Amino acid sequence: MRLFFSSFKVYRQTLFEEAERVKASIGGVILFEETLYQTDPETGGRIVKLLQDHHITLGIKVDQGTVSQDGCPGEVVTRGLEGLDERCERYKKAGCDFAKWRGVLKITADGTPSDVNIKAVTSDLAKYARVCQQNGLVPIVEPEILPDGDHSIEVCQRVTERVLSAQYRELIEHDVYIEGTLLKPNMVTPGQSCATRASHQEIALRTVTAFNRVVPPAMPGVVFLSGGMSEEDASLNLNAMNGLQNVKKPWKLSFSFGRALQASSIKAWGGKEENRAACGEAFFQRAKANGEACHGMYKGSGEASTDSLFVPNHVY
Repeated sequence: MRLFFSSFKVYRQTLFEEAERVKASIGGVILFEETLYQTDPETGGRIVKLLQDHHITLGIKVDQGTVSQDGCPGEVVTRGLEGLDERCERYKKAGCDFAKWRGVLKITADGTPSDVNIKAVTSDLAKYARVCQQNGLVPIVEPEILPDGDHSIEVCQRVTERVLSAQYRELIEHDVYIEGTLLKPNMVTPGQSCATRASHQEIALRTVTAFNRVVPPAMPGVVFLSGGMSEEDASLNLNAMNGLQNVKKPWKLSFSFGRALQASSIKAWGGKEENRAACGEAFFQRAKANGEACHGMYKGSGEASTDSLFVPNHVY
């Protein structure tokens, strides 16, 4: 569905107007720079005040997208380190308290992600995290392994452990305060084209097992990306993790979903002013579901979408 730019502004404001209802489930919102400064056409005030009035923390996306990595065919690195210090200082003054940077890695039969690419991606994430902390922002560290491909869940787990091990080595080497960071990883799943699927329970156990092997217990919280899963699968996988018994989980396991939090609200909205109430209600229901999943209390919903939200080689 393609919505006009001006409609997206109204859509964002519609979601923000749900702040009082969703604040029990959503503690922070990641913004694009344009949204951080967007104003209400009626009051002239910044729309983020709708969030701040209900103590929802403001965050900001600070990376500037990906480019191909020299010498690593098919692999990418993320831009944005140049001028990052000045931007972080500006965002902090504008009311942000955390930031996020997305690194992108891909599993292929050609042997990617390569050691060189893992080093570049995790090193840049560590440099970003250090700059954020120097400016009073909590960095969300996001080394995303894309779900593209036909690899098995076993392969995804091995690569996830390898990447996260490298990530924390880089964070420590760059003198990043681990207790002052959050991790935004992929869940351990089979590739989208893999013929063998996995249950919510297997995804949960393999994901938490991988983290226990390589993620320091000092790191306070995991905020999962949804990686093209359907709304229902993302919620049920998170719920299964929090419902695991007799498994160490020293970190808070929560969500930072994009598509799997907003797909229903975008569909309900449809770019039409008269659908704002339906849009807000759909957003509230998904926020509530994921809030319950953070406590292992989500029972599933017959109304939630089970349609895949997968987009090949997803960029934003």
